[in-house]
Amino acid sequence: MLHADATRLLRTWAAPDAEQAATRDSYLRHLSAEPAAMWRDGPRDHMTASVVVLDHRLERVLLTLHKKARLWLQLGGHLEPADGTVHAAAAREAREESGIEDLDVRPRLAQLHHHQLTASFGHCRSHLDLRFVAVAAPGAEPVISEESEDLRWWPVDRLPQPTDPDMGDLVSAARAALS
Repeated sequence: MLHADATRLLRTWAAPDAEQAATRDSYLRHLSAEPAAMWRDGPRDHMTASVVVLDHRLERVLLTLHKKARLWLQLGGHLEPADGTVHAAAAREAREESGIEDLDVRPRLAQLHHHQLTASFGHCRSHLDLRFVAVAAPGAEPVISEESEDLRWWPVDRLPQPTDPDMGDLVSAARAALS
């Protein structure tokens, strides 16, 4: 079911530019060649779902200091068999990792990002990330989960270091997806 949902989600997504369209097409080829690409224990290159959480004013972004990556990143992770859709997986990950139940996770993709991983990730060698955007309710306070070293709000124009070099683009794509 998740494989079909990911395929549908990608096929119907209007990529914002040629680079994202090419990434979408590569994801679709990978899904076609690797039916188990939805699962952590599937191929070494597999799908993940993440969420950029913005505050209700779209002025701050919630980032986690990821234990394995040692970078400030958006929330997200692997898909689980109980997830009915990729969107549901992203929403579950965002709620689990933020401790915020009242998140408005938008159903459309904001961005795609294929990134390589270090050996600290074990079997995984790369993630084909399906990225969504969420808006937190006014006054939402995050709670650090076991997966994070730290978790906090950052101004969208003053992101912390170290972070992924593409984080600024991701935050911009998330804000654009909401307008």
